[in-house]
Amino acid sequence: MQRIMLRAKIHRATVTQCDLNYEGSCGIDEDLLEAADIREFEKIELYNVNNGERFSTYAIRGKRGSGEISLNGAAARLAHLGDLLIICTYAPMTDEQVAQYKPKVVFVDDKNRITSLKAI
Repeated sequence: MQRIMLRAKIHRATVTQCDLNYEGSCGIDEDLLEAADIREFEKIELYNVNNGERFSTYAIRGKRGSGEISLNGAAARLAHLGDLLIICTYAPMTDEQVAQYKPKVVFVDDKNRITSLKAI
C-alpha cells in the first residue's frame, strides 16, 4: 500500500503578481523552488490563508532572488496581491519510505525571502 504524503511546503508566501491572461501556472522564485525541492512543471497545491481557497496548478521558475509568487491564468482569480499562500507538493510513499522521510518546509518573510528551512 502507498500513502500520499506531504513532500514539501513553502509556508505563508506572499502573492506578488496575478495575471489572468497568462497561460496558467504559479511562478515561484527559483531560490524557493530549490529550497523546497519543487521542480518546474511539478503539480502544486495552494492554500490561500486570506480567503480559504484551495486549488492546484503547476510550478514554473521565477527569477532567482526576486521573491516572485505569481498566479497566472484561472489561478489569478483565487487570490489578490498580498494574500498569503501555503504551497505544497505531495508524493506517494510506502510505509517504509514514510518511516524515514521528513518533508521539507521553507519559511519566508513578507518579501518571500527564506527565513528558515526545516525537515518536519
